Amino acid sequence: MAKYNDIIVTINGQIGTIKFNRPKSLNSFGGKLMAETIAAIRDLNENPDTVFTVLTGEGRFFSAGADVRGSGLDSVEEFANDAEKKLAYLERFTPAMEMLRSIIDHKKVFVLALNGPGVGGGAAWFTGVADIVLASSSTYLQVPFSALGLVPENGSAINFSQSMGVHRANEFLMFGRKLTVEELEQWGMVNRVFPADTFHESVRKYLEEQLSVNDGKSMMETKRLQNAPLRAGRLLAVVDSVSALAERFVDGAPMQRFVEKKKQLEAKSKTRTSKI
Repeated sequence: MAKYNDIIVTINGQIGTIKFNRPKSLNSFGGKLMAETIAAIRDLNENPDTVFTVLTGEGRFFSAGADVRGSGLDSVEEFANDAEKKLAYLERFTPAMEMLRSIIDHKKVFVLALNGPGVGGGAAWFTGVADIVLASSSTYLQVPFSALGLVPENGSAINFSQSMGVHRANEFLMFGRKLTVEELEQWGMVNRVFPADTFHESVRKYLEEQLSVNDGKSMMETKRLQNAPLRAGRLLAVVDSVSALAERFVDGAPMQRFVEKKKQLEAKSKTRTSKI
């Protein structure tokens, strides 16, 4: 098993688990988190013993999405023309595209275990492409895409509308409405809700119960048959959304909003430090 810094990978019997491990940054997508997650998904995809691949987080948050303070997306760069500018941003978004592709093409039953709140990419990227979604009682999902001058990322516009309907998805993705875990379960986005204080143990027991009753290969084949006709549409939605996101940066819309958000985060950090 490879050594990782920003994730924790464990294998217990037929269950492989990838855990985001940047709790001080609310598991935001900084450092090597995305690259390491891609590597772990590839490894587990070829593991001969596992049936389930679980994606979860360490600490109180599943993921806060983009690392605004370390993203560099608030910087102003000079480009010869708009085409060059778009290509530069497309290159930045390549790791996220590959992470989504690796999940869409993953052979194992992909379980999203939301141990807490998901914000931005942490709310939008994984929920619609997971095979099973489990959530702790402390979970909520919220995306500030419009507030930051962005668009629904990595195919989420299609994935959420397919699961909860267009009108609910628009309120979530367009207006940034916070969805409670009760709403997520009622609207079919979440399969089961477990208590926050025993969440990881509850997920393990639940999956072990399924393995004790159901044949692993049969579950993986069910996943393959169900997802095969969806694959092309999901991949196209990812590419289409990444192109639209890059165009937003060509327009310059997110830059000032990122600057303002970064200042807010730094001010909160200074306030917390002064109280210590």
